[in-house]
Amino acid sequence: MSFSSDEVNFLVYRYLQESGFQHSAYTFGIESHISQSNINGALVPPAALLSILQKGLQYTEAEISIGEDGTEQRIVESLSLIDAVMPDVVASRQNQLNQQQKPIIKNEPHDTNGEETKTATTPAVSSTEQNMEVDGSIEIPASKATVLRGHESEVFICAWNPTTDLLASGSGDSTARIWDMSDNCTSGNQLVLRHCIQKGGTEVPSNKDVTSLDWNCEGTLLATGSYDGYARIWRTDGRLASTLGQHKGPIFALKWNKRGNYILSAGVDKTTIIWDAPSGQCTQQFSFHSAPALDVDWQTNTSFASCSTDQCIHVCRLNVEKPIKSFQGHTNEVNAIKWDPQGNLLASCSDDMTLKIWSMKQDTCVHDLQAHSKEIYTIKWSPTGPGTANPNMNLILASASFDSTVRLWDVDRGACIHTLTKHTEPVYSVAFSPDGKFLASGSFDKCVHIWSTQSGQLVHSYKGTGGIFEVCWNSRGDKVGASASDGSVFVLDLRKL
Repeated sequence: MSFSSDEVNFLVYRYLQESGFQHSAYTFGIESHISQSNINGALVPPAALLSILQKGLQYTEAEISIGEDGTEQRIVESLSLIDAVMPDVVASRQNQLNQQQKPIIKNEPHDTNGEETKTATTPAVSSTEQNMEVDGSIEIPASKATVLRGHESEVFICAWNPTTDLLASGSGDSTARIWDMSDNCTSGNQLVLRHCIQKGGTEVPSNKDVTSLDWNCEGTLLATGSYDGYARIWRTDGRLASTLGQHKGPIFALKWNKRGNYILSAGVDKTTIIWDAPSGQCTQQFSFHSAPALDVDWQTNTSFASCSTDQCIHVCRLNVEKPIKSFQGHTNEVNAIKWDPQGNLLASCSDDMTLKIWSMKQDTCVHDLQAHSKEIYTIKWSPTGPGTANPNMNLILASASFDSTVRLWDVDRGACIHTLTKHTEPVYSVAFSPDGKFLASGSFDKCVHIWSTQSGQLVHSYKGTGGIFEVCWNSRGDKVGASASDGSVFVLDLRKL
């Protein structure tokens, strides 16, 4: 078996993406010219690099364990990945076994191919079935799931229109799509929003990932951000309204303000930009970070916070030349930031495995929450508490980590209320239902779990066909959308479950 350099580069690039190292993946992709290869990413299954390595180990171990006559099978201790590529170690192990006159093994061959082989040959009880036994949860039947296919690569993001059942998705195939999931259109008709750039006087596909998308509050416009460095505004009929070009590199995040007159974006060029949505013009560009800006969130219609790989958080205001507040305390890149519903507290999460809560009233963090054992990828506030549609419910914060857990926090006390532990792979996304009673979580174990926020119990589960990058609720709270690494998007109908 031999591989071209393009194939090896693509497998490494995909591994970095699937492992959550989005920024390293971007840099590696640029340096190795991934976009110029002819590989169709949609045809490459998740964890392909690991699968190839595991099979390589299996073949090496098989070669050692076969006797000189080609028939005798011997027990072999599993090789480490490093041992398998060291000829002296392999030869030594083979000589050692040849000297041992072991009897022929007649039972099943030793399984050296990890969990993937186990899944392929002897399907274990699925995670959802296990959860049903433990928690009394209900596995969502296939009849309640609509799988939407059309994307040709990983689907990193999805978001419901705030007023209608239109689901937007963004993919590595350089398109966003709008799926009509209203009851009178259950087939999921799709509009394809192709992200093109001007080249030689004509429009050609950008061949860059769509990294972010957000609907305006009225549901009339969709904004997208792309690795090609452009933000775009689209109408619900799929027409391009305007192209926003000021960043000098990929856009990692963008958000509409509540009024709908400004869009905020964050880029690898270390800057954040406030755009005037009606005109598509740059209103103000902020250059306070010393490394790529990873996330942004509005505090008010004219002030916002930004975070970066430089470990810093800045709070800025329109028409003010310098940050009105800066927060330092994280010891690794800050992945996400979110203001609480009233704009009083700012939550941040980091690769340093901590979750911090900040207030404009002080320089140091209000709470430094240390419970996760790996990087925290994202956070979400519940739509509850004073000033929300659910004022009689306590405000809580959810954090999703690569340690395969989700945690729910009482921010007033700085205490963890529930640890949700049914996922078996990194958790990339969490989303609260509009009434705050449920939390959806999506993991690379291909499962979407829905939990009770009051009890912490798992109430519904669904296993898709790819690792889950994003989960989201529609405005009524009766449908959950999810996007996956195998190019699929699916919608779970929770009515009458």
